[in-house]
Amino acid sequence: MIRLLQMAGLAAALALSLLFAVVAGDYAPWYFAWLVGTVMIVLIAAAGAVLFETQEASRADGRETRF
Repeated sequence: MIRLLQMAGLAAALALSLLFAVVAGDYAPWYFAWLVGTVMIVLIAAAGAVLFETQEASRADGRETRF
């Protein structure tokens, strides 16, 4: 059942991307780059926050961790 939901989610993402590409027309590469860049910035910031929280938790426990 989970695999079916994953496939449905991927199919919906694909359909949305195709619709977006058709609507954007000639500006599609610029919008695609903007969208990918924004997602990457958010993911990198989230990864940094997770690493920071892990380091703070390890310092609070008294053990030193280096990444």
